[in-house]
Parts: sequence; C-alpha cells; structure tokens
Amino acid sequence: MSQPQAVEVVDLVQRYGDTVAVDGLSAVFATGEITAVLGPNGAGKTTTIETCEGYRRPDSGRVRVLGLDPWRDGRALRPRVGVMLQAGGVYPGVKAAEMLRHVASLHAHPLDVPALVERLGLGSAGGTPYRRLSGGQQQRLSLAMAVVGRPEVVFLDEPTSGLDPQARRATWALVEDLRRDGVTVVLTTHFMDEAERLADQVVVVDHGRVVAVGSPRELMAAGAHGTLSFRAAAGLDVVGLAAALPGAGRVDEVSPGRYVVQGQVDARLLADLTAWCAARDVMPEGLSVGRRSLEDVFLELTGSELRG
Repeated sequence: MSQPQAVEVVDLVQRYGDTVAVDGLSAVFATGEITAVLGPNGAGKTTTIETCEGYRRPDSGRVRVLGLDPWRDGRALRPRVGVMLQAGGVYPGVKAAEMLRHVASLHAHPLDVPALVERLGLGSAGGTPYRRLSGGQQQRLSLAMAVVGRPEVVFLDEPTSGLDPQARRATWALVEDLRRDGVTVVLTTHFMDEAERLADQVVVVDHGRVVAVGSPRELMAAGAHGTLSFRAAAGLDVVGLAAALPGAGRVDEVSPGRYVVQGQVDARLLADLTAWCAARDVMPEGLSVGRRSLEDVFLELTGSELRG
C-alpha cells in the first residue's frame, strides 16, 4: 500500500457568507519537501492553510494531513504538526524562554531549547516579556515554537516577514534543515526570492483555485519567454532572423548593433541563431541569456494590480 502524501486537498470549498474564498481547490504537498503557497491578498491561500491546520471545517471537499482529517482528528494530529502564526497565540506577559520551554515540554522528544534559542538569535531576548519583543524577535519565537516539538509537518506563515538579512538567512537554513530531516514544510510567503530559494514545489493560488503547480525552475521555464541578447554589425535583417528562429516571438535591434531575441530561449534557439549568423559571416558577440524570474511568472498568472 502506497504511503499517503503529507497533505492532500481535494475540491476544497470555503465560503464566508456569500463570498467564495476557496473554490474547488485541489493540491498535494509531498512528504519531506518544501512547498511554497503563493497568491495575492484575497486569493484564498490563508483560508486553505488554516483548513489544513484544522482551524476551519471545509464547506465541501476533503483535506487530509498525515492521512487524518485535521478538523475531526485535531487531537491526534496536534503533536505531529507545527504551526507558525503571524501574530497572537502567546500570552503578552510571558517571557520568551519560558514560553518556548513550555511548548517543548508538551512533546515527547523536543529539540534542544538552548540550541534552538541560540540558532535563532533569541538568547538576549529569553527573559523579555513577549509584548516587549521586537517584531522580528516575536517572529523568530513563533518559528521556534512551531518546530521545537520535531513535527512531521510544519506550516509556516510568512516566516521571514520583518526579519533583518542575518535572521532571514538563519531562518532559511533552519527550514532547509527541516527538509533534510524529512519534515514536510508548507510555507506562505510574499518574497519570491524566498520561494525560489527554498521550495521544491510552488503552488500558485488565485481566486480560490490553483492556477499553477511546479518547481520554481519548471514554472520559470514553462512557456518561458526569456531573452537572448547579443552584439553584431548594425542593420541585420531582424525579420529574416526571426523567421529562422521558430522559438522566437520577436527580434529587435534595440540600439545600433545590439539585438534582443524574445521567446522560448533554449539550446535549439541558440543553435539556430548561431547557424543563421554563420551563414552570413556574422560574429555574434556578448551572447547573454536572461530568464524570467518567479516574480515574473507570479505576475503573469495573477496580474499586477493591488488587492485589498
């Protein structure tokens, strides 16, 4: 019998009154991988994740985490799942180290608390009440609370929001270590470079549905309209060149002697370009390939307008 995926969402529907927040969404978050769930504000990603965490009951559809229903089987899942909240969940007057030790005590085999505190740079904040911690310290404490119990699945909501570069990289390293230890990580983030760096899989959600799934590399390459630029003698026949490049959308001489090819940039297009140039005794110089970023893909899929 095959092992179930860590998280499975099938035809999930969630409504708020007459508003459909999640509209038949289906996704699989693979065991032992990092999945980044991306989407503009109001896309339905937070509602989906909260349903996976057991905080919301599906209006229809099916959600399973480690083979269990997070709404009905919350007690059984709680020791096996870590949840990082953006805000709240901590008594304002409790000291950071006390809170973390308390959470660790709820688990049979927690991580070493002093080592985790040191790794996340919380040593100096251990005796500080939660309400007096900086936003970044609160964020790191929330992360520590989510992972201290050695969860099998961990949900991270904007894990590096408000962090300085050093803390951000320390968080990335911790997340990568979780994957190395076989933990399934599901994270939401607005930082495309973070998703590109960490994620094995990216799930893009918009208007309550999944609009794209794949690794960052696959999403950036699929249908990819990248660019290939080069220098050569001014006045080349760009119309003839474009006709010789089946993968090219267009070819422009953007300034005298500088050319940009837009389209499906791959080895075939490069070979066709150099063959066309060789046949005309043209030497292309400074060949440079540029691919669209994950942010480019995200904007293509979801639009660039601001949303409330």
